[in-house]
Amino acid sequence: MGDAFRQGSIDRAYWLRKPGPNCDVVIAYQGAVAPEAIKAAGAIAEGRRDIGVLAVTSADRLNAGWTAAQRARAAGNMGAEAHVERLLNGLPSHCWIVTVLDGHPATLSWLGAVTGHQTLPLGVEHFGQTGTIGDLYRHHGIDAASIVGRISGLTVGRRLT
Repeated sequence: MGDAFRQGSIDRAYWLRKPGPNCDVVIAYQGAVAPEAIKAAGAIAEGRRDIGVLAVTSADRLNAGWTAAQRARAAGNMGAEAHVERLLNGLPSHCWIVTVLDGHPATLSWLGAVTGHQTLPLGVEHFGQTGTIGDLYRHHGIDAASIVGRISGLTVGRRLT
């Protein structure tokens, strides 16, 4: 991935799989659920075109950059643009952003507000359960199969499995 990966990591997000021009859905993930998000994207790509996968390295810092750009524009600097805005600006208006993390779903749900995309936030809403990682991911709907199932109902095309 080279320079784009290094700079994206510093800027708190990068395209693991850049979306194409007809993208119906982007999976944005953070943290330990990376294998589930990547596996889901692979399964979805068999039935949908141009799927994007956005790796977020720090939701907090990414959001701070976005709010700083908003403040700068409000103060008259109309050229201010946040890294997350540059990442999401090219998405078609019909594209969904599905966020996935092993934390509270609200952590990444704000991504849809950046450029006005519908968003489906997935994450852990209730804490205290015990089990294997696979069992807990299935319980909270953040395993690959659950992600695919949720996306299948959002996008046009044959049922995804």
